[in-house]
Amino acid sequence: MSKPVVSTDWLAKHLGEPDLIVLDASWYLPSSGRDALSEYLTAHIPGAVFWDLDAMSDTEAVLPHMMPDPTSLADRLGAIGVSDRDRVVVYDGSGVNLSAPRAWWQLRAIGHQPVWILDGGLGRWRGESRPLESGTVVRDTTSYVPHPAPDHFVVLEDVQALMEEGVQVLDARSRERFRAEAPEPRAGIRGGHIPGSLNLPFTELVTSDGTLRPPEELITRFETAGVDLTRPIITLCGSGVTACALLVALRMVGHERHLVYDGSWTEWGGRTDTPVAGGS
Repeated sequence: MSKPVVSTDWLAKHLGEPDLIVLDASWYLPSSGRDALSEYLTAHIPGAVFWDLDAMSDTEAVLPHMMPDPTSLADRLGAIGVSDRDRVVVYDGSGVNLSAPRAWWQLRAIGHQPVWILDGGLGRWRGESRPLESGTVVRDTTSYVPHPAPDHFVVLEDVQALMEEGVQVLDARSRERFRAEAPEPRAGIRGGHIPGSLNLPFTELVTSDGTLRPPEELITRFETAGVDLTRPIITLCGSGVTACALLVALRMVGHERHLVYDGSWTEWGGRTDTPVAGGS
């Protein structure tokens, strides 16, 4: 399967196979009033292991949700029972691919190829009256051998240099945050956007049931946002999470030259020496 997503039908057919692991990668901003772990314990896809986004990030970093070094991530994967030999399907409960794409991208960054996102996530699975279970799932620990893949994440200095070379920067935040018409959810972060960057909110990539829009509609969304799909792209968001949802859509339309700015707006907007457009 070359697509980054699998259908609920596909997962239902293969669920329970010994080399297939399902990860519930749900995560929400504190302001949402939702508790991902509590929701997981109440109801999740049978056999799904909880992927704690914060625990699977660099816990020593000042910025939120930074990619950990490959060995650290591999150790954490082994601890929850995931090996580099397993097929992996990740999902979340947001209905808009909020956090599952981040887990997908992190796995790809350490060389995990058989990994997909459940199209429509938990919402579509539940809407089709498919089975759910409660409680926690604990798998036997195992070993994970990472094979780090280059060119997945970039840092601030890379963004600045690559923009000078003509690489496009695409922001997944809401239009209101992009224009500094709504406050940032994190204290001390300026409003606005990187000068010259483009905006396509990640919530516009899915239909009402949470499944990705057809490729022709995705292409239209990208082009309407000013994106040239023949050129490389750097994506960002608030903390590098929903930026990965843009990558899922890019993969769906055949675009493969893309990177994530891992520090994202929390880093850029939190500094005083970086230029900001549309805000203060």
